[in-house]
Amino acid sequence: MPDKYSAVWVSHSSMGDFLKCPRLYYLHNMYKSTKTGHKVSIVSPHMSLGIAVHEVLEGLAEYPANERMSRDLQAKFEEVWGKVTGKKGGFTSVSEEEEFKARGKAMIDTVIKDPRFLTNKCIKLKRDTMPCNFYLSEDHNIILNGLVDWIEYLPETDSLHIIDFKTGKHEEKEGSLQLPIYLLLCNALQKRKVTKASYWYLESDTMVETILPDLATAEANVLESAMKVKEARRIAKKDGVEKVFVCPSGAYDATTGEGGCMNCRPYEWIINGDERMESVGVGGFSQDMYIVRK
Repeated sequence: MPDKYSAVWVSHSSMGDFLKCPRLYYLHNMYKSTKTGHKVSIVSPHMSLGIAVHEVLEGLAEYPANERMSRDLQAKFEEVWGKVTGKKGGFTSVSEEEEFKARGKAMIDTVIKDPRFLTNKCIKLKRDTMPCNFYLSEDHNIILNGLVDWIEYLPETDSLHIIDFKTGKHEEKEGSLQLPIYLLLCNALQKRKVTKASYWYLESDTMVETILPDLATAEANVLESAMKVKEARRIAKKDGVEKVFVCPSGAYDATTGEGGCMNCRPYEWIINGDERMESVGVGGFSQDMYIVRK
């Protein structure tokens, strides 16, 4: 019988960490501070911008379709921004924060002027205090979890359109697991078929429809990455983390400051008490949050 407490939980972000750098995966998803017992995470202005805009837009799903755009979205954005203002949002200067906040306000203005599908019926996947999740593989005891930004209901076909809000300037890379994961979550947690998927790049107000893989291909691709994570964790438990969670660019040397890659090196600075990192408190899920000093 599968056991959720012993299962390996994977998500788009955690598998992305592993594929970029196994050492990054370990430091961001497994390592716990010897001082606090908490996991550690690095907050950045780009991350905080995305969090704030997503919270405003995703929150619209709580209201009936015909009432959503009567909400004061800019006032909501101001309220949400209070959660990420200052160093806790990764901002190291007033001017830097003002720049990112202005970008966020402009994105909200874009939505107000043309809300597109946000005034249509949508659905929400059932969840509790945890992100939406299901057993990707009971045989391998792997649980896939994640949050879908928006799911539009298409009445003419009684099907679904999944949308991912993008606050960054770069397009999603080909081969990304994000939409395949959304597809699998929707398929597992509700009954309607997903027939369309799009990215909404809010800064340029560009909607890009993407071709969805079939379910079997999506499951195979996601499971392949998930199995790599599970196998690495199994080996680490048996032989030690240094044997498997290795940076492709070589191990970081705290004495010389050499080694590691751009992804894992800031986390190495954290665990080595490097002055380039500054603690800014405890964030969600009791993580110790840090910023890179500039």
